[in-house]
Amino acid sequence: MSRNKAEVFAALPPAVTDDLMPAIRDALHSQGDKVVILDDDPTGTQTVHDVTVLTRWEPDVLISVMQDPAPAVFVLTNTRSMTPPGAEALNQEVAANLQAASQQTGRGYTVISRSDSTLRGHFPLETDVLARARAGNIDGVLIIPAFMAGGRYTIHGVHYVAEGDTLIPAAQTPFAQDKAFGYRSSDLREWVSEKTGGKASANDVTVVTLEDIRTGGVERVSAIFMGLENHAYCVVDAIDEQDLAVVVLAALQAESQNKQFVYRTAASFAAIRAGITLRPLLTTAELQTQRTGGGLVVVGSYVPKSSSQLEHLLTHTDVARAEVNVKQLLDDAAQAAEIERVVAVAKPLLERGETVVLYTSRTLITGDDAASSLTIGNRISDSLVQITRRLQSAARFIIAKGGITSSDLATKALQVKQARVIGQILPGIPVWDLGDDCAEPHLIYVVFPGNVGSVEAIAEAVAKFEGEA
Repeated sequence: MSRNKAEVFAALPPAVTDDLMPAIRDALHSQGDKVVILDDDPTGTQTVHDVTVLTRWEPDVLISVMQDPAPAVFVLTNTRSMTPPGAEALNQEVAANLQAASQQTGRGYTVISRSDSTLRGHFPLETDVLARARAGNIDGVLIIPAFMAGGRYTIHGVHYVAEGDTLIPAAQTPFAQDKAFGYRSSDLREWVSEKTGGKASANDVTVVTLEDIRTGGVERVSAIFMGLENHAYCVVDAIDEQDLAVVVLAALQAESQNKQFVYRTAASFAAIRAGITLRPLLTTAELQTQRTGGGLVVVGSYVPKSSSQLEHLLTHTDVARAEVNVKQLLDDAAQAAEIERVVAVAKPLLERGETVVLYTSRTLITGDDAASSLTIGNRISDSLVQITRRLQSAARFIIAKGGITSSDLATKALQVKQARVIGQILPGIPVWDLGDDCAEPHLIYVVFPGNVGSVEAIAEAVAKFEGEA
């Protein structure tokens, strides 16, 4: 049942006011481990800054990462776009390479499996693989999907998506109807049971409540974590970053007493676990580069929020447009001609310095099952990659809307091997400065999650690049 956000929040214990970040950083320094965030699409960088993102995980790359004194690194796996066997194989490869890099360098590491704040992704497959890869028995899998910038909150074990002043149980949102990763349960205890096929009973899932966090504090939460054993599942409440800071410090205390956890979290926890605080939003001046040309906005996401943001952009701004006919992309005989047509429309506009929105036709085409739907999605994304590859040299900046879209454009079109997260253009919307060894060095690249932002958000991002209020 939907609930009034203000009324629910007002009934909770008072928020934690102590600044715990210095204690978290001290604990991280004492521990010395590298925080490695495996991101199942590129949107996990939506709360961090001055952090490296990698799209490769060969042993030599990870050895270099372990030797780097920086506390954290993101590794973009993009497994949410894969079938379960593909996601399993990739996680096994990354986990094995991490273990080897750790042994060679002598530096420990903590893995965070960063996934969707609306509960989509390969769970428990990915945490199972990561648990098997660690030496010794995993005591607990900590599930922490709260993401404040996107309005995702967990209260009494139930996960909500905020729309304005209303808290909507996650299972009642369009995200829960996802063809590949749909679910029925908003109560995370029941969600764990559902996703594990009943192997984990809802009654056996531990909940760290807001009462535990805000009344009992670090000592109480740490005691709960110390009681976890034998791959126990534990879901965690949170409605603000201070709640997560308590949880992080408690987890670090438990780890210092030899507890081992695998983390399945959204972006907010990942940043705090790495000791990274929020910074102000990027300004227009901070988004400028020496590049010329127009701005390229690529919208591949089909979630309702993305479509409403696209509609607002098209109706309230004079941005140039290039619609891609998806039916043509899915027709072997017509795909190449459709790609040529779109490039011919968009490239002259970009070369004249105009901002162009390149978007897929809005009728969602799905398959009969999860695997066929993923295949269709990948065909569309591959086509957008081909188009972008032909346009990117004429772009001053690129905004990629949607997790799979932004990942594929980064790795396949722009050939990004490494990037630096410079901050956020809007809450929950990260900006990358691409590395020297990609196809377009130092292009400013906006990773715009499909399910984040107000209806005006794409238009606001474009306006910020163009220096408009």
